[in-house]
Amino acid sequence: MLAFLAGLMCFFALGGGSVAGGQDTKGTRFVCTSIPNDADPSCHLPPIPMQSTSPQEDDLRNTVMQLRETVLQQKETIVNQRETIKELTGKLTRCESASESTTLDAKYNQGSWRKDFSKTNGKDTMGDLPRNPSETIDNIGRTVQSLKDRLENLEQQQMRANMSGAVFPNELRDLLQRRLGDLENQLLNKVSELEDEKSMLYNESLAHRHRTDTALNTLLERITELEKGNSGFKSPEDFKVSLPLRTNYIYGRIKKSLPEMYAFTVCMWLKSSASPGIGTPFSYGVPGQANEIVLIEWGNNAIELLINDKVAQLPLSVSDGRWHHICITWTTRDGLWEAYQDGEKLGSGENLAPWHPIKPGGVIILGQEQDTVGGRFDATQAFVGEMTQFNIWDRVLKAQDIMSMANCSSNMPGNVIPWVDNNVDVFGGATKWALEMCEDRLYDS
Repeated sequence: MLAFLAGLMCFFALGGGSVAGGQDTKGTRFVCTSIPNDADPSCHLPPIPMQSTSPQEDDLRNTVMQLRETVLQQKETIVNQRETIKELTGKLTRCESASESTTLDAKYNQGSWRKDFSKTNGKDTMGDLPRNPSETIDNIGRTVQSLKDRLENLEQQQMRANMSGAVFPNELRDLLQRRLGDLENQLLNKVSELEDEKSMLYNESLAHRHRTDTALNTLLERITELEKGNSGFKSPEDFKVSLPLRTNYIYGRIKKSLPEMYAFTVCMWLKSSASPGIGTPFSYGVPGQANEIVLIEWGNNAIELLINDKVAQLPLSVSDGRWHHICITWTTRDGLWEAYQDGEKLGSGENLAPWHPIKPGGVIILGQEQDTVGGRFDATQAFVGEMTQFNIWDRVLKAQDIMSMANCSSNMPGNVIPWVDNNVDVFGGATKWALEMCEDRLYDS
């Protein structure tokens, strides 16, 4: 009721003023404001305060956000540094392990050394030397430069924050300075450690290379002496070829090649105790077909005869460390083959590359399987042992002729490839020794 009366009085007052005065109210305005029911309309209400912020508070808020961002970046940097340190530690551990190899290991790792520094295409299972030290040093240098760049980035962020003119609270400023100082010290210490490790790694790599070079030169000199000392035999055929290690660089090579043939007989004496598998006693490769003729025992497989890359398994066993006489015959007519061991025929078959003539002009390798003509050897397929009397005929020999050779009752040199000293070259540590086959076989039995 009181509110109603007060509003009525206000109405009459306004209206009365306008009529009674008769004055122009132009330029005058009236503002109505809602008030509570129990408030006195004659009292002016205080104005509602407007929220405002000062420039210092805005700067402080921006500073806090920058500090948070800086702390997150520092955490990320520390995590990255830990991963980098872990990676470098692993690399240095592998290098230290590799550098502890002995001089004897370096002798037997001659194939790996040649593969690393001569850039050959052959494969070698004798083991590799440590990684190239210059590559490891370059990786460490790039890591150190990355750490330095990160440190400079943090310093630039701090300078931009200082130049913004923001007012840092003392506690936040001190905390930031301490953390930046600790991080800078950690980075400098790590850079110093990496530089020291880089120098140590380089010195160890030089020492390892020097030891390897010395061992390799000694071995090559010894091989040269042995090759010079075994040039004289009682007769041109009384010698054997020794292939002592399973590598991809020890082998013999027949100087003569094969003509085009429609049949052949290959005979030889073998002595091996290597396992698993004696490897490849011989292989004949021609352009376009590296497996023209191959005799191989690889891994736990049986001895295999390959002709034009077609395979037949032979029932032969010669890995007992004794001398064995092996003969294999083949003819292109229906691909018929026979396998003899110590004069006895142990197996035969057909349909092995039928009607395929043996191509001429290839390369005969003793002790290695060829992936390309005359090269690209695989150490896992190398022959380990001794061989002699490797002969090839361009016809199928009779069974009684093979038995006579196995019993040492006759000597039949091959009419295509005879076993003579001046027709056989040896490489990489293979040697030729004097041997009277039949006398040695009698002594061995």
